[in-house]
Amino acid sequence: MTADLSNFKVLSFDCYGTLIDWETGIRTALQPLLEEAGVSPSRDALLEMFAKHESAQQAATPDLPYSDLLTKIHRQIADLLSVDMSDAAHRRFGASVADWPVFPDTVPSLEYLQNHYKLVILSNIDNASFVGSNRRLRIRFDAIYTAQDIGSYKPSQRSFDFLLAQLATQGIEKNNILHVAQSLFHDHAPAKSVGMASAWIDRRHDKNGWGATPPPAAEIAVDFRFDSLADFVVAHRQSLAAGSEPSVK
Repeated sequence: MTADLSNFKVLSFDCYGTLIDWETGIRTALQPLLEEAGVSPSRDALLEMFAKHESAQQAATPDLPYSDLLTKIHRQIADLLSVDMSDAAHRRFGASVADWPVFPDTVPSLEYLQNHYKLVILSNIDNASFVGSNRRLRIRFDAIYTAQDIGSYKPSQRSFDFLLAQLATQGIEKNNILHVAQSLFHDHAPAKSVGMASAWIDRRHDKNGWGATPPPAAEIAVDFRFDSLADFVVAHRQSLAAGSEPSVK
């Protein structure tokens, strides 16, 4: 496969962790629970706790809308910390997605990239929650495919099969699509299993551990790796200017 970014026609994006700073959003939304429990776990310990509960709940209830899934996770963490929280508090966490911030480079990068690619969302989210996030992203995506639409959560291969089937109806072949994501577990492993090219936006390049995502089961050979979406844009500009392979980490 070519390693030239300018050869792709479609970028399929993971959203949370890649475009939206979900780790900051999760930590902020869990703060009332932590204060009630009187505990101050490290950022990484808290995110790893979340990752464990999220992946288990997604596997157990693949058709549950993400806002409801977050409500269940909040209740589970409260039980783990022996804190009695109200149903309203659990639901507030479930509805917190719209408050999660975007990474500083996301919007200007997407504004640039939409001039060169079709932009598609493939996300473990429910439709209503994504509407709130998209107000922050300020981009009109060419297609949005959510877990609620598909009936499965990544890393299920079903999510990627759905993406490829939908784009195929528009005449877009798999080799014209580049999947862009942060999570090796949720995105790059299944993308590779269906033969897709992928670009790793390594948002945690300066941090230890895996944060709010479980570790991948095996080493994954991605096609591109960048520290940020802004670095992706720089590489794309270089690719256009040189008319050849961009500098890739």
